[in-house]
Amino acid sequence: MKKLLTFLMIILVIVLAYNLFTFTVDETKTAVVKQFGEVVKISKEPGLHFKMPFVQNIIYLEDRILSYDIEPRKLITSDKKHLLVNNYALWKIDDPLEFVQSMSGQRTLAQTRIDDIVYSNLRNKLASETFNNIVSEKRIGYLNSITEKSRKQLKDYGIHLIDVKIKRADLPEANEEAVYERMSSERKQRAKQIRAQGQREAEIIKAEADKEAEIIGALAEKKAQELRGQGDAKALQVYSDVYSQDTEFYKFWRSLQSYKNSLKEKTTIILSEDMEYLKYLNPAN
Repeated sequence: MKKLLTFLMIILVIVLAYNLFTFTVDETKTAVVKQFGEVVKISKEPGLHFKMPFVQNIIYLEDRILSYDIEPRKLITSDKKHLLVNNYALWKIDDPLEFVQSMSGQRTLAQTRIDDIVYSNLRNKLASETFNNIVSEKRIGYLNSITEKSRKQLKDYGIHLIDVKIKRADLPEANEEAVYERMSSERKQRAKQIRAQGQREAEIIKAEADKEAEIIGALAEKKAQELRGQGDAKALQVYSDVYSQDTEFYKFWRSLQSYKNSLKEKTTIILSEDMEYLKYLNPAN
């Protein structure tokens, strides 16, 4: 029994000595050793490290990238639109010594400082821009500018600001419907302008087509008249040639053409039988 107690006492002393004289550093942490309120050592290497008991205490800092969701805030754009912005920031502890001295190693204090600086820069930048620009692709450039400016201001606190992003940018319910109505009205007006422009272009195309058709018709009529004139001239030439070769046959042929046109079906003509017109119908001839 005495040996068991002795063994237990030895184990207890070892455990106490381990806790009093050593500390461990995780791969995701940085250990800051403080002595009488002053930083005397910064341990980033993972593993077992030694310390002085009672006079030194350890502050563990996160070595990974941290995300902080900033509380949604209302902003007023340059065109007097109320915007509810919900954004977040990615950051990490860049200088453990500065971070411990300025923020006492507390993440909550650091996030409060990030909130103040980032929101101030975000408000100033977005307040100088219109609502349409903020919700467009231009916001990427705005956020880059905000990130760069905030990063410089947070550097003195041992904080490295990696990025600032907007998760959502919504209109408050009070004026959301009015803005949607305005946007709808603008889209309708734009559609009306496009239809009017299309109508004008259609009328221009139709007028050009009508003009071209009229020109083509006039040219065709002119060509037809030329061909008819040529045909008539050719016919007169043929008649002239026939008349010059056989005058009596030409008169006979012309009379037959006249009979054909004059003596149609159910046509009655009263003429004297000795008329020259009936010369070729008289059997006596």
